[in-house]
Amino acid sequence: MRFLLRMAFWLTVILALLPSGGSQPTPKLNVSAIDAMSAAKATVTDVQSFCDRQRDACTLGSQAAVAIGQRAQAGAKMVYEYLNQHLGPHSAGVADGASAEATPLPLARPSQHTLSPNDLAPAWHPPPARKEGRSDRPA
Repeated sequence: MRFLLRMAFWLTVILALLPSGGSQPTPKLNVSAIDAMSAAKATVTDVQSFCDRQRDACTLGSQAAVAIGQRAQAGAKMVYEYLNQHLGPHSAGVADGASAEATPLPLARPSQHTLSPNDLAPAWHPPPARKEGRSDRPA
């Protein structure tokens, strides 16, 4: 349920920020930032207490969200299986829930031994060791 509320919120924000395609000018609003913040806080408080006031509507809404989520999952699985049949398995191996006839691809290719000894040697060498008994420092 929270996912749907977040999705609706961000979709509303995106739609509010998009320029309107109409020929009518947008009216200027005299709303301060403090007024907008207090209105947003009141809205969040109202949404948070919705399930306390309307238990039946909240229960029905959560059941609908679960049903929509299950349908979306089934649809995604159908799309995955369709793409897997028509495009072949992807290179990272077979994911969970994929068809049994698909065989996983190897994750790593065998070594081709193309590096020379100079390539294998470390490029960085530590500085020489410091001598502890220096005479220019006081003890």
